[in-house]
Amino acid sequence: MSEFHKSTYSHAHGDCVEVAEGSPTLVRDSRHRSEATLSFSAHEWTALVADIDAF
Repeated sequence: MSEFHKSTYSHAHGDCVEVAEGSPTLVRDSRHRSEATLSFSAHEWTALVADIDAF
């Protein structure tokens, strides 16, 4: 499992998500790290990123 990292598009304010890419890929709110973490399979993560890129 990789460590969590922020997007290079994140602002200095810290309003972003952090991602730990691996199996599974984990996503969390950078302001509330100890709270809920979303978990995605490789297939789900690929589909989510593709859908976001479509906007």
